[in-house]
Amino acid sequence: MHQQIQSILSLYHCDKTRLIDMLWDVQKLHGYIGDEAVGLLSDGLNMSPLDIRETISFYHFFITRPSGRHQVYLCDSVIARMNGYEDVRAALEQEVGCAFGEVNDTNIFGLFDTNCIGLSDQEPAMMVDDVVFTNLTAAKVKDIIGQLKQGKTAGEVANSAGKDRRDVAYVNSLVSDNIRERGEVFFKPGLDYKAILRGCLNKIPSEIIEIVSSSNLRGRGGAGFPTGLKWRLCGEAEGTEKYIICNADEGEPGTFKDRVLLTRSPKDVLLGMVIAAYAIGSRVGIIYLRTEYRYLKDYLEQQLQEFREDGLLGNKILDTEFDFDIRIQMGAGAYICGDETALIESCEGKRGTPRVKPPYPIQKGYLGQPTCVNNVETFASVCRILEKGSDWFKGMGTDESTGTRLLSVSGDCERPGIFEIEWGVTLNHVLEMVGAKDPMAVQISGPSGECVSVAKDGERQICYSDLSCNGSFMIFDKSRNLVDMIKSFMTFFVHESCGICVPCRAGGVDLLHKVELLLAGRACQKDLDDIVSWGALMRATSRCGLGTTAPRPLLTTMEKFPELYQQIIVQSKGPLLPSFDLEEALQGHEKAYKTLVPEEVK
Repeated sequence: MHQQIQSILSLYHCDKTRLIDMLWDVQKLHGYIGDEAVGLLSDGLNMSPLDIRETISFYHFFITRPSGRHQVYLCDSVIARMNGYEDVRAALEQEVGCAFGEVNDTNIFGLFDTNCIGLSDQEPAMMVDDVVFTNLTAAKVKDIIGQLKQGKTAGEVANSAGKDRRDVAYVNSLVSDNIRERGEVFFKPGLDYKAILRGCLNKIPSEIIEIVSSSNLRGRGGAGFPTGLKWRLCGEAEGTEKYIICNADEGEPGTFKDRVLLTRSPKDVLLGMVIAAYAIGSRVGIIYLRTEYRYLKDYLEQQLQEFREDGLLGNKILDTEFDFDIRIQMGAGAYICGDETALIESCEGKRGTPRVKPPYPIQKGYLGQPTCVNNVETFASVCRILEKGSDWFKGMGTDESTGTRLLSVSGDCERPGIFEIEWGVTLNHVLEMVGAKDPMAVQISGPSGECVSVAKDGERQICYSDLSCNGSFMIFDKSRNLVDMIKSFMTFFVHESCGICVPCRAGGVDLLHKVELLLAGRACQKDLDDIVSWGALMRATSRCGLGTTAPRPLLTTMEKFPELYQQIIVQSKGPLLPSFDLEEALQGHEKAYKTLVPEEVK
């Protein structure tokens, strides 16, 4: 092992900021990251073992003990549970021969739960090693596990034709892109990337920023910050180096648009990054790719190499003095890394703990230098804006919400998948497009967004000034128990909290407990009042966006469906709240009494 660890350290030049890459390499070699490996990394990086374990423990997919030759992660999401999750879970336990959270007797399989893996349009889905399997049934599970038992790798099972992992055909053999409706901006074949970039390099950086600013493009990751303004501020910030980071850590349940863009239009994204780098004066770019998209990594590396061969990346791009290159940074399973400051911490090889702002990343970001972080969809939009012009882009959407937007549609509808819409269309229009029958509610922008009532909000517009949407569009019809859906969302937030601030760490658990009381028929009006007041406290005092948005599933459903909650709460009788269980409180009392109280006292 010593020689293997030394080779890994040498590969990354003993650079502490590449710790997460090193940990992945160790885990790939040995199946887990043991104490000996931690000690060797500690010596090579001049870090304490505790510092390294601190990083390991933060991420869901790092393993510190033998967990089977194949690690199976079944996605446990709202959408999966609407589409046969329980049958698939039972089939996995039966075929593998152990319960979830365990390793089977043969040490071939370990079964684990995980949150949304970016496949809500084709669930139930699971990850086996670095391969995904979609549209699972009990019969499919039996076949997959059977082939793995015969000694095949997960890749051989999923890709029986042996397609090159660097080719889009390999990705297509694993997942469907499900592009249902195309618009004017995305998924356009045959773009002349050299011509677009040459046109940019013939302008000065401030002209590029002005074009982007004039288009009124706003960030597509969720916050909606004006892209041109971010670039200008980053370009003007003082620093010895500047960085471009593409946030491809779309962990919001129900969101998968970035996955499809990276599959179908990766070079649009790459060119957007190159343009941004020229505009702000950066030489280094990073794509932060979530672990659940590891099957895309070899394909994306090939796209980067083709850009280099075409003179669009590397030194002296298109025979100019402009140098810029991009590397891929794999995540390791942490929703919080969708926050740009947590993402930067992760890129530096640390826990993905959100930073206190200010300073903002455009002032002090990666390695303490000005850093521009944009979403996958934002960079792809930039590519088209510089090709077609800002006026063309502004001709779509509304005054405040220009261009188009990708929706990741899942749930109770006939056509789940990707829809490109112009900003400003109504909720009802989208529901009609996707074939939603008898819809009751839509969760806009995932759990951290807004739950809306189709009956009350059907004519509201999808735009920044009304229903701002980060892409996730989950539909629930009238057969669904919304409170049960909310429990899944709150459980997700509890699991994904980084734990650094009390409002999020404790408040999420308390709100989840309130949801459990509601489902058990033991909640009263005081519990609803507590939800409102505790939710307000979390929103006002949490350190980052996770804590401030975690109460939203509860608060927005209480606002839109008050009758639902009034139907399930009970009236208090006597001095005790319905939530107080006297028998549960007295459990163990008799045994403790007999143990602790002397016989003569009795």
